[in-house]
Amino acid sequence: MIQWPKTNDALGTVNRGDAAESGLCTLCRADCQGKCETYLSSMVGRKILYPRDFGKTISGSRNTMHLGVSYNSLRINGYNYGAEGLPQGLSNSADDCIFPNVNIQTEFGNEIKTKTRVPLMTGALGSTFIAAKYWDSFAIGAAIVGFPIVVGENVVGIDREAVIENGRIKKAPELDRRIDTFLRYYDGYGAIIVQMNVEDTNNGVAEYIIDKYGDQVVIELKWGQGAKCIGGEIQVNSLDYAIFLKNRGYIVDPDPTASEVQEAFKSGAIGSFARHSRLGYTDLSSPDQVKENFMQAVAYLRKLGYKRISLKTGSYGMEALAMSIKYASEAKLDLLTIDGSGGGTGMSPWNMMEAWGVPSIQLHSKAQEYAAILAAKGQKVVDMALGGGLAREDHIFKALALGAPFTKLVCLGRSMMIPGFLGSNIEGVLNPEKKELLNGNWDKLPASVTQLGMKPEEIFAGYYDVQKKVGKDEMAKIPYGAIAIWTLADKLGAGLQQLMAGARKFTLNEITRNEIYSANRETEKETGISYITDVQNESAKKILNA
Repeated sequence: MIQWPKTNDALGTVNRGDAAESGLCTLCRADCQGKCETYLSSMVGRKILYPRDFGKTISGSRNTMHLGVSYNSLRINGYNYGAEGLPQGLSNSADDCIFPNVNIQTEFGNEIKTKTRVPLMTGALGSTFIAAKYWDSFAIGAAIVGFPIVVGENVVGIDREAVIENGRIKKAPELDRRIDTFLRYYDGYGAIIVQMNVEDTNNGVAEYIIDKYGDQVVIELKWGQGAKCIGGEIQVNSLDYAIFLKNRGYIVDPDPTASEVQEAFKSGAIGSFARHSRLGYTDLSSPDQVKENFMQAVAYLRKLGYKRISLKTGSYGMEALAMSIKYASEAKLDLLTIDGSGGGTGMSPWNMMEAWGVPSIQLHSKAQEYAAILAAKGQKVVDMALGGGLAREDHIFKALALGAPFTKLVCLGRSMMIPGFLGSNIEGVLNPEKKELLNGNWDKLPASVTQLGMKPEEIFAGYYDVQKKVGKDEMAKIPYGAIAIWTLADKLGAGLQQLMAGARKFTLNEITRNEIYSANRETEKETGISYITDVQNESAKKILNA
């Protein structure tokens, strides 16, 4: 197994725990005091694009060995002439062909186009308690930046205050809070997407949302995710709550209504319960049956009034991948999110997450191959988002190139949650009266923060950019976690602009698979991306032999 480095001396970053390929720790804590690259980027922004201590140091790359098949084994191509996709009004002069002029706005959708300011979206933030605790930061950050955020599965089902009668929702305060928080700052960019699993469908989530919010919400059908091959889970440490969830129709393990389990809980031998969701399509036995059921579900959602519908699939095998692309395209869905193994979770069985499914790079490569087959037949292919263990600007560029021209967004899960935690912890220290409300975890600021400053204006590089957008009066209502998300998104956006400028692509739709190459032959074989020294080799020889 490849061990990813835990420190980066050039950037001054350190992982608290084991490092994943994304640069995040395998176990990311809401109370972490730093300082991985994403953590620092959430405060200093685009400064983290460059090695530290300028004027005192010189630096050199350590990334010269590429082993195995991973996103790390893709490298980004650059060109020494030309410029493609310049925004309207700009020329191909050196004065105009500068990285700040790279346009990273994009859009997705079939008939209705949803615009985003950056080619990013969140993972599904569902019934895990950490999603609820920091939702204001996540949702407001997504809204002011202008990228889609996903309300994950089971939000209504686990809400004690929700009222469900005869299989239909009468009251859903937590779901309302999540949607309303985003819409309060929504300015036409991004989207609020609500995901449905088996239980959500049975409870009437789609009917409730369309009646209350109309087409302001994108509805998402869920087939799976990259972190697990079973339904969603949460863990609860209250016997009463576990019984409540079982009565709501969930699978709860161990069974909280069993007398022996209750005795074990009272004695302390059992300290928590796991709530599980159900598997979908268990009564179907062929792709044709899945297609028929899926098309019926989409038709029903359209009949309800939904104008934008998406699908989320996980790291199943090739048959399921082909089904998701073909059926989503034929159903004229607006987005298909493909989540590979290597991604993250709020709660999944650990060894399942380590051992199951297709790794992201192989899954994403096949997704592009299968989409190209449909396109070659003249079929319109659904817009896609790729996710699973991605966090940095180079990951974003590589995923967009690997899936070109079908990929419109890159799904960032845990990396978009870290600034929410960080900002809430900082705000809880600086405003202790809010600490409990904010779910702040710190009693004092750690050195990783105080070295930058003691006030939000000093700590967050994006503070005044956010203030300019929302106004001074509104700024007092913006959570620090949302400011941190803006700051991280600015760093990722600037880094992506720089990579695109180096590839001479000044709009996202100009990015092709020619903008990346494989760093080893194994990666070439698995991805279809040519090996480094084969790219432009023939044109190089023509120059030499001219």
